Amino acid sequence: MSVSPVAYSESVRAAGDEAGFPFSAVVGQERLQLALILCAVHPGIGGVLVRGEKGTAKSTVVRALAQLLPPVVDESGARPARLVELPVGATEDRVVGSLDLERVLRDGEQAFKPGLLAAAHHGVLYVDEVNLLHDHLVDVLLDAAAMGRVHIERDGVSHTHPARFVLVGTMNPEEGELRPQLLDRFGLTVDVVASRDVDVRMAVVRRRLDYEADPGAFAGRYAAADREVAERILTARDRLADVGLGNVELRRIAALCASFDVDGMRADLVVARTATAHAAWRGATAVTEADVRVAAELALPHRRRRDPFDEPGISEEQLDDAMRNAAEEAAGAEEDDSLGKGEAVPPNNGAGPQDPADGAEDSGLNPDHANSPGADPDSHDGGPDSDNGLDLPERGPDFPGGGQNPPDDPRPDDGDRRDRNDSAGRPGREGRVAAPTATLPKPPRWEVPGVGEGAPGRRSRARTRQGRVVRATDDTSTGLHLLGTIFAAAPRQFERGRLSGPLAFAPGDLRGAYREGREGNLVVFVVDTSGSMAARDRLAAVTNAVVALLRDAYQRRDKVAVITMRGQDAELVLPPTSSVDIAVRRLADLRTGGKTPLAQGLLKARDLIRRERTRDPHRRPLLVLLTDGRATGGADPLPRARTAARMLANDAVTAMVIDCERGMIRLNLARDIATALRAGYLQLTALTGDSVAGIVRATRAA
Repeated sequence: MSVSPVAYSESVRAAGDEAGFPFSAVVGQERLQLALILCAVHPGIGGVLVRGEKGTAKSTVVRALAQLLPPVVDESGARPARLVELPVGATEDRVVGSLDLERVLRDGEQAFKPGLLAAAHHGVLYVDEVNLLHDHLVDVLLDAAAMGRVHIERDGVSHTHPARFVLVGTMNPEEGELRPQLLDRFGLTVDVVASRDVDVRMAVVRRRLDYEADPGAFAGRYAAADREVAERILTARDRLADVGLGNVELRRIAALCASFDVDGMRADLVVARTATAHAAWRGATAVTEADVRVAAELALPHRRRRDPFDEPGISEEQLDDAMRNAAEEAAGAEEDDSLGKGEAVPPNNGAGPQDPADGAEDSGLNPDHANSPGADPDSHDGGPDSDNGLDLPERGPDFPGGGQNPPDDPRPDDGDRRDRNDSAGRPGREGRVAAPTATLPKPPRWEVPGVGEGAPGRRSRARTRQGRVVRATDDTSTGLHLLGTIFAAAPRQFERGRLSGPLAFAPGDLRGAYREGREGNLVVFVVDTSGSMAARDRLAAVTNAVVALLRDAYQRRDKVAVITMRGQDAELVLPPTSSVDIAVRRLADLRTGGKTPLAQGLLKARDLIRRERTRDPHRRPLLVLLTDGRATGGADPLPRARTAARMLANDAVTAMVIDCERGMIRLNLARDIATALRAGYLQLTALTGDSVAGIVRATRAA
């Protein structure tokens, strides 16, 4: 069954008290709107990750898009496309589905209960704060978005069902980054910022106030514009299979991805699909260089991030250079195009889509309308007044500039970024330390003893909702333990009158699965940046060690905090955060010199840990102290430092002391502090040495 554009247009909400904010009324986020539209045209692109600061209409645009998607038609009739929101605290069985316990206990038959992925079929799956979602759930979402199906093997159930949806994740980078391998799984990424243009900001506020005053009337003003966008999406979706991607443009795409040194072939596929969708959106029959450029701007910036602490993004100059180089490569393909005359080759040699993610036949999108008039098929911008290919209907009369589209939001100039890789961790001219670039060995694995119940991570043992099943328990919140439930019910069959047939169950028989996995911890770094540490390039080695430890914390999903000690006091330079790359940037601005207030540093760490225990009692702390132990700040510095260390030990804080002392004569003061802390002890050379043997010795010492 298909949906006619006329019926579809009627289904796009025009007015009413429950009307959402119109898609066409959003101001200043054309790039985000274009990325969402292209994913709606070609769901095989793999979704959109929206990165940006608070209050930039990320959620508003995503919810508005859902109103433009066509209704889903199945054997039971038509229903509106859904916007399914996945909460950060969702469990895996809620996401993918699980055994239907009610039917099992009531009817004695095995049945599957679908999850959120099934509910999002033909709609939008929206994950706010996707960077706070557990990694394995992000993998599940991205696999489903790429394959178009979900296959479940769990709780004795084997089930598969289609799950074709537009995946949209939003995140604030200040709250922690996604891992590079998960970033790569998103098809497109858009960085959104609030415009600094006064007229644009006025328009945003005016439209929001008008919407809040009368949602129905405001939606009615933009109903025609939203219908036009919806019809163009349908038309582009229907045209997608006929858009040609010739060898010239395919070679351009391959050269472009190779020039940016991206991993694997996913980038090439995503750029090809996005360029094809963009050509279909603007009404063209073949992909051009302009389509490839738009696709590259959306699909490549986040794939250049090869290290957790690399800055994502591509500057205009870098893209221009890559496009020029790719143009030279593409010129060589004109003579040997597979059709012999350089004409475009339909995708898959005209055979149509080869995998579920590429097809349009199962999407419920079946447009019959032609592209909106005025679109130039040979221009990448889709219209005379657009510079990004969106070509939304004309803005309302209240928009500054006589109804024209707003100017692009200003972007930070890449030339203003600090080059952190040119000083190799040595003190700067103003007593600062730049982040190092040396390749460091992996530090020993440190963990908090015992079994915790903190946030999912990869450091210390913990009871979690995921992980291996250890035993049955009376708590069913982490899933059903089938064998435990059966063993609990079996001895009571006679008293329940069962002589044959299925087992007779009662609610009291249910047993949950006690699962044990790993948690992330709060890692508090206390770093000595005094004058004694700056001598003989010692601070450069300390900086390298801290970066290695921060990378380890990033990989294990810890929260981190950084305290520095210099002069007469200690300073909290980074409050607890999940954004470990921010810690690296703060490390580049550390000041050095002065005395060593070791006691103040330990006491500040103690106060911080106590506050965080009140705020998040399940996240257990791990203190990492980097110092040579030469306390010189305040009265009786060494005795006060030992007293502060014993206070932390009495608070049951797991700690590790990294001794930064060097030279032929060693005072072993850091070892004394480690004894008072009841902490592990490790020499700095074990973290910064090049040999594997050094790491082995460090592990044994710890």
